[in-house]
Amino acid sequence: MALADPETHGFDARRLARLDALLNDRYVAPGLLPNAQLLIARDGEIVHFSHHGAARENGAPIDATSLFRIASMTKPVTSIAFMMLVEEGKVAVDTPVHHVLPEFKGLGVYNGGGGGVPFMTKPTTEPMRMLDLLRHTSGLTYGFQNRSNIDAAYREGKLENWHGNYDLDEFVGALGKIPLEFSPGDAWNYSVATDVLGAIIQRVSGMKLDDFYRTRIFEPLGMHDTFFAVPEDKVDRLTDCFTWVPGGKPRMYDRGAASAWARQPRFLSGGGGLVSTALDYHRFCSMCLNGGSLDGVQIVGRKTLQLMTLNHLPDGKDLASLSKSLFSETQNAGTGFGLGFAVNMDVAKSMMPGSVGEYYWGGMFSTAFFIDPVERIQMVFMTQLQPSNAYPIRRELKTLIYSALT
Repeated sequence: MALADPETHGFDARRLARLDALLNDRYVAPGLLPNAQLLIARDGEIVHFSHHGAARENGAPIDATSLFRIASMTKPVTSIAFMMLVEEGKVAVDTPVHHVLPEFKGLGVYNGGGGGVPFMTKPTTEPMRMLDLLRHTSGLTYGFQNRSNIDAAYREGKLENWHGNYDLDEFVGALGKIPLEFSPGDAWNYSVATDVLGAIIQRVSGMKLDDFYRTRIFEPLGMHDTFFAVPEDKVDRLTDCFTWVPGGKPRMYDRGAASAWARQPRFLSGGGGLVSTALDYHRFCSMCLNGGSLDGVQIVGRKTLQLMTLNHLPDGKDLASLSKSLFSETQNAGTGFGLGFAVNMDVAKSMMPGSVGEYYWGGMFSTAFFIDPVERIQMVFMTQLQPSNAYPIRRELKTLIYSALT
């Protein structure tokens, strides 16, 4: 594919070349990452698109058609889908969750018990609202956090198993029997909240989540390589996925040729289930940067996107002061949270170049994206190594990208 000239879009081409040296020489060639793909665009025009490493063990190199598990980069898609329903007047950002999911009515806050002892609860000070799901202040958690009796109950119930016992409705039913970690709005915790949002989209729209995505977002945007289950005729493009081993060679986690992502999941995870390509996700980011439209197709309104990318944390706080999370896909200092995205509130506190109002997220397999509406820049980074905090690669990429601006 032909790339736009970096120089005419305000980039120093020689400085952009540092990115390829970083990815190949520091990460891919030594075997720290199995592969790395980087797409940078300005004003919607792709100025850099590089590919390093093999798609599969001892296989062909990755290319523009390679498919990657994007995990939590699914969350912004789900958040956009929900806001489409808000725009139709079918639900609101401040709607109490139990109005759509009666399974959550009367859900209390943990006040003792667990580990074989019945839970004790106290009432929430405020009802959980859709806002809390969008900004991760709901009191829900993730089982993999491994830090409380509540996430232990999630693990015991195998709530996050995509090929397990639950569909989305059953997942909500099981979740409604486990107390919240804190009263909604009192703190920030990375959680299954966006999976719950997926269940809400199904209930409000009357459509299965995958059908809603396909017909309302992916097909209109021309994202023909984004799905929960990779079609049989595209499985050969799905990359291998690895787990980081401290001091050792990465271990195979999910082989592309025999992948769990090639099977239709019982549990459609709006929080982490999608597979995509860099080019498809670039189209999603372009829609966001363009105020909700792309190539004449309006997905959401311009003012809706503006609302989504403001900081919605209580009292204008940042994650450093509100987060109780063991892990998330962002730095906490100077970072707020909007309706589905982390938002840069204070560039100095982040200690790396950027712009106030830039928004972003990442996935557990080290994929990442950011959109800077001030500089009109977007980045999509793809690889397949968990956990995403094994290396400081996102910080390094941001630093090098902004250093190449003229």
